[in-house]
Amino acid sequence: MPRALALFAALFCLTPSLFAQDLETVDDFKKYYRTYKESPERVEAVRALEGLDHPAVVAALVAVLPKAEPRVVDAIVLVLGGFEQREPVDALLATLAKEKKEPVRLALLRAITAGGYQPLGETVLDCLEDKSWPVRRLAVGALGATGNAAHAEAILPLCEDKEVAVRCAALDALTALRADSVRAAATSLLADESWQVRASAIAALGAVRHRDSIPLLIERLAAEEGRLVADAAGALESLTGRAFGQRLELWRKFWDSYGDTYQIPTDEELTALREKQAARKAEYEGPEEKLAYHGVQTPTRRVLFVVDVSGSMEDEMVEKERFRGKGYPSFTRMDICKTELLQTIEALEPYVEFNVAAFATEVDPWKQRLQRANVLGKTSAMDFVRKLEPIGGTSKEDLARVGLVQSANLDGGRTNTWGALAWALGIDADLKRPRDDAYELEVDTIFFLSDGKPTAGEFIDTDDIVDEVKKANLLRKVVLHTIALGPFQKSFMERLARDSGGAFVDLGK
Repeated sequence: MPRALALFAALFCLTPSLFAQDLETVDDFKKYYRTYKESPERVEAVRALEGLDHPAVVAALVAVLPKAEPRVVDAIVLVLGGFEQREPVDALLATLAKEKKEPVRLALLRAITAGGYQPLGETVLDCLEDKSWPVRRLAVGALGATGNAAHAEAILPLCEDKEVAVRCAALDALTALRADSVRAAATSLLADESWQVRASAIAALGAVRHRDSIPLLIERLAAEEGRLVADAAGALESLTGRAFGQRLELWRKFWDSYGDTYQIPTDEELTALREKQAARKAEYEGPEEKLAYHGVQTPTRRVLFVVDVSGSMEDEMVEKERFRGKGYPSFTRMDICKTELLQTIEALEPYVEFNVAAFATEVDPWKQRLQRANVLGKTSAMDFVRKLEPIGGTSKEDLARVGLVQSANLDGGRTNTWGALAWALGIDADLKRPRDDAYELEVDTIFFLSDGKPTAGEFIDTDDIVDEVKKANLLRKVVLHTIALGPFQKSFMERLARDSGGAFVDLGK
């Protein structure tokens, strides 16, 4: 017998016993899952089914989905999105077709998207007409994840959906599919009332490269204000390789000179152009008015500053030479943070809207909504910042030792990173199933400063926090700039910034 046939025969003989073992594992899951009272145990039980390509896995996990907490749902999505055989995928699609509960439908669509499964048949296409906009949004994403451009025709009408998040998802999916039809859709949505939709439209025209998009983006550069000006300039640079930044007059001059005969550069030509002009980029930055915090510049006009006031912020920086002679009243992390923030607020232009929030275990905002940076707003905000002090900390431990625990407030001085970011993104961090219908934020840019690893809140693991912020920001499209100081592992702060297109600043130890 040829070696290949022998191997096939051996595998065939093993298959029944392997399936039997799989089913035994599934039976154990169904028997014991509800005996686990803690979320980590439930997650571990779900993950025990990972790699089992059997329809019984679908049935077992769907049965527990309706009452599953978010971390467990994520684990279920991971398992259901990891099938390599077609039989369990078909079971997944069949379950979606008959399932009526929205939370279950959403989890199934997330799994289908994660798996990049195809073909999807009519099941997911039917979801495009669901009365629930979260279902429509995830169905669009599932079709986009297939990489099959044939789905573009079905996705295109969703660019006119009544829900902002669905319009964004449709543009993003068509862009991912490199569908030429996205150009017309994006062009029509460049003036959409929602800044999130306009951001997706600008990104689409920058990604699906065509010469006709250039004059559209130049005029968008003229029409926009704040952060979307930078988005439009970035899209133009990605199309042309020209490093004119936000200098509208240079883009217009360029198009007036070359527009009639201009051809989009090839990938190789684009790389060469970018390398050539990278060194000259600074001269094209122009006189645009930008606000800056800890060296990060942004053209935004709607910004939120979130600063850590946990107990460790009273500690001094170790690397003092980096801060010597710069006008800080001391080398404490709190004084450095406050000094920089006061200078930034004082320099804000009157057309900027802003807010400030301090956080430790709880979040303490200056105002509940963005405020104009007029003389009253800046005076009030600067007074709020001047009064900020670290909560708890080593200086309060003596009070705790003599029984004055309430005065020491050590519990109030922990670092609730998730709680602060959830508040900033408009999420109720106390809800077990955070709602997505509050995603249209006033703010489009957040500066987040912290000096320590998370020690309080619903999510403390940094990977969990990064994942939750990334999921929430798919709808919100906020740019998150992160500033880290102190001797802690800062890679998660860098990931928070990178996932949102923001900047990461490491101020040292």
